[in-house]
Amino acid sequence: MWRKLRILALLFILATVAQGAWIARGRTTEWNNTVRVTLYPINGDHSAAAGDYVGQLDASRFEPVEAFFKREAAGYGMTVAKPVEVSLAPAVAAQPPRPPFGGSKVEVILWSLRLRYWAWRHDDYRGPKPDVRIFVSYFDPATSPRLAHSTGLQKGLIGVVNAFARTDMDGSNNVVIAHELMHALGATDRYEPGTNRPIYPDGFADPDAVPLYPQSRAEIMAGRIPVSEAAAEIPAGMNEVTIGTKTAREINWLK
Repeated sequence: MWRKLRILALLFILATVAQGAWIARGRTTEWNNTVRVTLYPINGDHSAAAGDYVGQLDASRFEPVEAFFKREAAGYGMTVAKPVEVSLAPAVAAQPPRPPFGGSKVEVILWSLRLRYWAWRHDDYRGPKPDVRIFVSYFDPATSPRLAHSTGLQKGLIGVVNAFARTDMDGSNNVVIAHELMHALGATDRYEPGTNRPIYPDGFADPDAVPLYPQSRAEIMAGRIPVSEAAAEIPAGMNEVTIGTKTAREINWLK
């Protein structure tokens, strides 16, 4: 009896969360108002370095993300004065459920439901209700030089980002945060899964450049700057990234 009641209560919570996400999804695709994005920092490896970094975070670290969306939106003739507003929530002690990379569709769906329930349980932000929530796990680069893939979900409007706990990597961290935010807004990847190389032409910031290489910027959903036919570099910050026309169409900036 109690087990059935717990299941019913969980289903009710998930239905409520899903309804709220559905309403928020409509808001984010209209672009009549500012999209509110809240970041939730996490000490991803329980290290002292990541803990110190998270403890010193403030919202100003993410102003380049706001500036990026304002600059790119203006280029597409968008009239909303501030397309994206980023706020910072208190640190979250718990770890988000790990995505089942390479898992079946059923496993991915179950993980998505678990993530949305986990996010609902650990949302202690007291500011205006966010349209998109991004949980950012920070790791000490001295012990974690490579990080697991980050994830952004349009259904649920949630992102899970793995980032480095070092101030000189704030710029590249912001690129990853913006990339996953774009996923939540409806954009798709523009790189080859096996090699991470940008796909020509839609994964190139300047596909008509002559010569084609090296490019000087990255398309946000490609995530890397193509410098030769076989090599691509991670952008150092938001000033090295742009939104291509196909991506703009996916997030409803173009018809």
